[in-house]
This record gives sequence, C-alpha cells and structure tokens, in this order.
Amino acid sequence: MSVIPFRYDIVGSFLRPAVLTQAREDFKNGKIDETKLKVVEREEIKKLVAKEAEIGLRAVTDGEYPRSWWHLDWLVGLLGTKLVKPEHGLKFHTQEIRAELVIAVDKIKYNPDHPFFANYEYLKSVTPSGLLPKVSIPSPALIFNFSPTGITPEVYKGNKEEFLNDLADAYKKSIKKFYDLGCRYLQIDDTIWTALAFFLKNAQVEQQKIGILSTANDDLYVLNKSLEGKPSDLSITMHSCRGNYRSDYAFEGAYDSIISLLAKVNVDGLFLEYDDERSGGFEPLAKIHAESPTRRVVLGLITSKFAKLESEDEVIARIHEAAKYIPLANLGLSTQCGFASTEEGNILTEEEQWAKLALIVRIAKRVWGDA
Repeated sequence: MSVIPFRYDIVGSFLRPAVLTQAREDFKNGKIDETKLKVVEREEIKKLVAKEAEIGLRAVTDGEYPRSWWHLDWLVGLLGTKLVKPEHGLKFHTQEIRAELVIAVDKIKYNPDHPFFANYEYLKSVTPSGLLPKVSIPSPALIFNFSPTGITPEVYKGNKEEFLNDLADAYKKSIKKFYDLGCRYLQIDDTIWTALAFFLKNAQVEQQKIGILSTANDDLYVLNKSLEGKPSDLSITMHSCRGNYRSDYAFEGAYDSIISLLAKVNVDGLFLEYDDERSGGFEPLAKIHAESPTRRVVLGLITSKFAKLESEDEVIARIHEAAKYIPLANLGLSTQCGFASTEEGNILTEEEQWAKLALIVRIAKRVWGDA
C-alpha cells in the first residue's frame, strides 16, 4: 500500500498571517508593487513550512498563501479562461460568498507559464530534507458551466466532448509539468461530488437526477483522462468536502448516492469530510475499498471551521467505527478541509489552528504504530 497520503496529513490551506494580509491590501491599493508583495509572501511561506516541519508533518504546503481562492487562482491561470464578477456570489448556509468566478471564454489550453509552477519551485526550495512538498489544484470540474442547458461553456456549444478533452489535456500537461519540477505529491480538490450528492438528494423529478448523474460521469471522465499515464512515483490524491468559507458550508448529505462513481476516480488516496452529522455514515467506505483495496482514505474527522478541540477518545472511537467498513490499515486522519480555502480564512486563530494539527498528530500516533 502507498504510504501517501500519510497517517496524519493536511488538506493544504492555512490562515493568512496579518503581515501578508496587509501586504495584499497594500498591493491592491497601489502602495507596494508585485515584487515587494512576493518578498513578503515568500518570507511568510518559509516561516510556515518551518512550523509545519516543527509540528511533525511529513508533507508540507505553502498554505495557499499566493492565492485568494482555493480554486479560481488556478483556473484563471489556464489559457482560455477569464475571471468575472457576477452580481451575487454563491449562497452558502448562512452567507453569500465573495462574488467572483472563472469562465471559459476560448478553447482551454495548458499554460506553460502558469504562476503555480514558480510557486511550487519556491515551496520545494524551502522544504526541509526528508519532507515532501505537496501541491493542490482544483478539479477540472470546477470550470463546468452549471446551468439548465448543461455543463458546456458557450465557446464549446454543441461539443461537450471537445470541451472535456481539452480540459483533460490542459490538466494532464500541467500535472506532467509539476512532476518534471520534482513534485511527487499532488492533490486535486473537488467539491463537485458533494454538491452533486446534495442535488441528488433534493431532486424533485427523475429528469433532474439523470442530469446530475450525467455531470458526475463527466467529472469522472475528465479526472481519469487527466490522470492517464501518470508516473508510478507520483502520488495523487483527491479531497472532497462540502464547502469552506469563513467557517461556513455550502452542502450537506452523505456520500452514498455518488460513491459508486467517486470510488472509480483513479487516485491513490481520498480525503473525505466527516467532521459532523452533515457527512452521513461510514458505510460508503466499503465501496471505496472494494474498488481499490490498496487505496488509503483520510478521514476528515477534525474540523478546521471552529476552535474547540475534539475529544481524542471520541475521534479514536469514530476511526474504529469507520474500520468496520474499510481496514484500519487503509485509513488516515486530517481536518475535513483547510483552514483558509479563501484568503478570508476560517474563524479561529493561528494558535488554535496549530492546536488542531497537534491534536491530529497525537491521535494518529495513538491509533497507528507506523504514524
């Protein structure tokens, strides 16, 4: 079995330090230039990586410090896309999020000069020996055109297959570029699966269900096509949660309705949200194991949304509950999502953030002898 993902692992994003938040604001207001912003950003990343190493993490990230959004910064860096500002943002459970999204305005293509590549190179340069620099990118499905007329953007009207294949090609080439730069641990963040599970649960007519399942199959297709021919020494995982914006969520509902498709994504590991009752039970884990007996599932039992620390004994009991459906040897532990999927961050302090990670490390070492 692959050791990646690790017994205790991270989704990727961290709260932005005040000095970086101020620098971004100063850049936006024209008080500093991009070069100065980058100096501040990289200095804070260097400090972050040192802290990740100190707490005992085996894979480290740049905290997504160079990003405003967990997904849009990547998508707008692909050729053929554009950032737009609609009148309203998506509605989460208690609030409307910042009104920005990325759309396809031309044929989607790989961008050899995507800024994420330079960001990865810097992360790699400050990662201590023996640790793995981990990079995360959003799923290609995040640029699907979700509308009653289907997922295909206007520029590809009438040719969904070309759209999906172009998208997969851009991702496949991007993944190869990361690999050529030395990346050996890459994560794909995909909130579409949980959104589709929510929509299936609330679908009123059969035709709606057919459309939702069609979108799920399109997500599966483009993901697996993106991953075709990946090097054997490149570990790729997928993270699926239900939204994470200023400690709020977008969707609720179990994985049951979409697990048969989600389990077929050809990744080495899955990070699944299980931090409260909105996530449903552990029964779907059995299908994941049946589909791929060597795949590791990282249980997101610790919430990154709130500061209160979970009970170690209760979390351990839940891990053993999950082990009724998938062997304990196939499991790991993390938060359900990152601490700052957007630059606004969740509602807790940096000290509380690190306490959460220390808790994860302690629990993992109690549960698994190889943690």
